[in-house]
Amino acid sequence: MNWTPTLTAPPGTVPAAQPVGIEEDGPVLRVRLNPAAGTDDSLGIAALDALTALLDGLHERPDIRVLVLSSSGEDFCLGADRHEYEGALAGDPSGAALRRVADKAHRLCQALENTHVVTIARLHGKVIGAGLALASYCDLRAGADTCRFRMPEVGIGLPPAWGGAMGRLVAEAGASRIRELMLTCDPFDAATAERLGLLHRVAPLDRLDDTVAAWTRPLLRRSPEALVLTKRMLTGFARAARTADVGMLDAHLLTSILAPGRGVS
Repeated sequence: MNWTPTLTAPPGTVPAAQPVGIEEDGPVLRVRLNPAAGTDDSLGIAALDALTALLDGLHERPDIRVLVLSSSGEDFCLGADRHEYEGALAGDPSGAALRRVADKAHRLCQALENTHVVTIARLHGKVIGAGLALASYCDLRAGADTCRFRMPEVGIGLPPAWGGAMGRLVAEAGASRIRELMLTCDPFDAATAERLGLLHRVAPLDRLDDTVAAWTRPLLRRSPEALVLTKRMLTGFARAARTADVGMLDAHLLTSILAPGRGVS
């Protein structure tokens, strides 16, 4: 069963391409970034809004047990849409519009962390910046052995502030290695991501769906109550491990760097 968010276009205009594609398969929801051919593989505002609305709506869908997040593009995600950041600043030099955009990313990551469903990231191609941050908030992460990862923010003059993910990445992979990768902006492969704990499983691209299915089938046999409680406990312990959750400041950090006259390079 296909379930696609409805985006209403103003009268007399052509509706925009849907930012996410959604397919409901019993208790499993398959969500794809970039469902329209030829769209950019960056993570734009429309996708943030659609994913957050979807996750918020799942509070009324206890029958949905597993969500698989993937992409129809050549790459999983090339990061946040910097053109939208530039546009937000151009339209509102005070930075208020940019802070609202950045706050959307934080709300999406929190919605992923708090949802009752078990979330699985199915990764392929390049997983860059905001794409890696988004995937890090999923409970389980499987990647093709050809995946390439990078945290490029410092290299383009930005703090790694998307979605409040620094704390999540540190909790998942450890401060030492995340510090190195954020400061150097070095690319790394799927094998390295697996060693760090950023990927739980690595498989050839043509077997990636089998790897995801190997998780999904037993999850659907588990007690829903036990899964939800375990997710809540794991989230609580992970948050407790963050000595200071400064994620709510990220929109202000980003805006302070992208001041008028210092646009994104």
